[in-house]
Amino acid sequence: MANRFPAGADQEEIVQAVRRDGYAIVERVLDDAGIAQLKAELEPYLKDTGVGTEDFWGHHTKRFGALIGKSEIARQMLLAPAVLGVADAVLLELCARYWGNYTGVMHLGPGESAQTLHRDTNLWPFNNPAPPLTVATMWAVSDFTADNGGTRLVPGSHLWDDARQPEPDEIISAEMPAGSVLIYTGNVIHGGGANRANAPRYGVALHYVLGWLRQEENQMLTMTRDEAREMPEEVQRLMGYSLGASALGFADHRDPFEILNGQAGDEPASISPQELVDAEEDIKRLNVIAAEGGGRTRFEVEPN
Repeated sequence: MANRFPAGADQEEIVQAVRRDGYAIVERVLDDAGIAQLKAELEPYLKDTGVGTEDFWGHHTKRFGALIGKSEIARQMLLAPAVLGVADAVLLELCARYWGNYTGVMHLGPGESAQTLHRDTNLWPFNNPAPPLTVATMWAVSDFTADNGGTRLVPGSHLWDDARQPEPDEIISAEMPAGSVLIYTGNVIHGGGANRANAPRYGVALHYVLGWLRQEENQMLTMTRDEAREMPEEVQRLMGYSLGASALGFADHRDPFEILNGQAGDEPASISPQELVDAEEDIKRLNVIAAEGGGRTRFEVEPN
């Protein structure tokens, strides 16, 4: 399988693979001790979570979110340099800052069927081809194989229009050992695979979104303010306690980061810091020239 890199690989090579094909796999970023701690931190929540009741979400799949407050290791994964390097390169072309978009467990039990192929960017009303809007990751907590439901994706589909239907031989399975991470842009066609094995396929999804879009998961409601104050600054800002751009996302003409941390004061303060003003000079701006009705695009593909 192409676009496979060892931990510590050249960051620019990873970025170029994602730009070209929409995805990259970086192997064994999380070591055995990290995997064990992640499992231990998430086990109580996994035990208390039932399987889904809808076809798209899976009838043998356990899902839960809000991982930032549930796991120290998940917070470390959120800040993984290999991932943030891709997010910086891809998303900061279109925004002054990006945010954490979704954090969740996807635990596919034996007998789970393949998920309908889709794009994550279907959440927002853009026809394709379109900018990526998100950078997504799927971390392998267990080994991912074609038999146990490893994520299926269609390389190059981030450049397609919505009418382009993938053929069965264009779909690959993101097979990777535990501790590895699949990085892909949100406009890549993908979906969970069918679990035909005798053990669960355990993955953790951590996604990032342009700072001018609504987050899929409302990170600021996943914990109390007191709990959020205990988070590292980078995590607080990714949660949304930050200006998304100059004068974007303020509260009572104050920076949300300063409000959270008791730094706002009583005097008027700038909500257009120079670093954001400068960043906005460098981003690409979109030209929207038409709009038409239509729902989310999903793809049912019969296997070979």
